Amino acid sequence: MRGVEKEVLLAEGLSKSYGDRMIIQNISISLKEGELVSLLGVSGAGKTTLFNLLSGLEHPDQGRVRLNDQDITGAPGQISYMLQKDLLLPHKKVADNVALSLVLQGQGRREARDTAISYFESFGLAGTQDKYPAQLSGGMRQRAALLRAFLGSKGVVLLDEPFSALDALTKREIHRWYMGMMEQLNLATLFITHDIDEAILLSDRVCILAGQPGQIAAELEILPRRPRELAFTLSEEFVAYKRQILSLLEKGQTM
Repeated sequence: MRGVEKEVLLAEGLSKSYGDRMIIQNISISLKEGELVSLLGVSGAGKTTLFNLLSGLEHPDQGRVRLNDQDITGAPGQISYMLQKDLLLPHKKVADNVALSLVLQGQGRREARDTAISYFESFGLAGTQDKYPAQLSGGMRQRAALLRAFLGSKGVVLLDEPFSALDALTKREIHRWYMGMMEQLNLATLFITHDIDEAILLSDRVCILAGQPGQIAAELEILPRRPRELAFTLSEEFVAYKRQILSLLEKGQTM
């Protein structure tokens, strides 16, 4: 793994309520260039609310979000946000689906399509540009959705359980591929997952979101640094991290 470099995303003191119910309170989180940070937490801890604030889809009651030293609080379209479902439009060809993020940024459709297709080979999508989403496997659809997210990003991507619907073998393949693409593109990723093994295997840091309202209860740096082989999941270090995270999540339910 390359050395962790400059800070690209910084959120400070984020709080958000709906009515009289506070969902998250005073959350601060950062993301460095080329880094992958996972968010783990029980349902209802506020992970999706936090992503909505980071992506500008909602405005916080308190706190600020900065991207590459620019204040983007409440400003949508600055950070790419990929949900669990790929959300590819079934009536559009794959190239047009991928190019959509560029079109929304103001590029002409033909230019956007050409730009998107130029990345198809490196993203493992060569030859699929004129197919429709229904003609692709689950793994290929996720690659297309991830490419769309990358093209709309400014070096930072938010991923909300993007691999949870994949079978174990496809997930393993996509993990290896995405880690390689992050390294190649120097892409920073903030990643929601409920899979503790996935979080430990892929992450530079794991943040535990817990309590009502949700707060960052703990942050763990995962060593050895990436890249890690699958055999790491059988190591004593891996098991120790898993025990620690399970304990933190159990404590978080009573916060």
